[in-house]
Amino acid sequence: MSDIEFIRSQLATHPDFPKKGIVFLDIFPILRNPIAFETLITHLTHRITSTTVFKSPTRKIDVVVGLDARGFLLGPIIALRLCAAFVPVRKRGKLPGQCVSASYEKEYGTDVFEMQADAIAPGQSVVVIDDLIATGGSAKAAGELIAKQGGKTLEYLFIIELLFLKGAAQLDAPVYSVIQSED
Repeated sequence: MSDIEFIRSQLATHPDFPKKGIVFLDIFPILRNPIAFETLITHLTHRITSTTVFKSPTRKIDVVVGLDARGFLLGPIIALRLCAAFVPVRKRGKLPGQCVSASYEKEYGTDVFEMQADAIAPGQSVVVIDDLIATGGSAKAAGELIAKQGGKTLEYLFIIELLFLKGAAQLDAPVYSVIQSED
């Protein structure tokens, strides 16, 4: 079994959650299985060190940005393995100090993401990590925050991509997803 097949086998599915007609793919069983979690982290880190890093002029990832909240579970571990900084992107009002903000559309309205204003230096190479890309709105907002600070997003990485929603088309850098779903 490949590492991708193993990771996929650990996902739980929940029909009609959070509403009727949606099949929710649950990543939490991966986190409860140390071997599966290690496989996921190693897979994503390998992707970055074997492919993504070559998009950087310095051949180094300077910053790993994790999106609120599941990106916080993966981002710090991957950042440590890359000897990179970890920067959280949070919902408005959750970070201290001066922040930059970007709004994004959700299925039931608009929300705002923030990043501390001194978190990324101009010219730094950045990867963005989250659990899932659907419409791409939250990841796009993160990319805008990175650009506002002069950083360069090299790639967006996700555990799961819902291909039918075409979220990758919203983003300013390539997308890598471990698992793609058509439904």
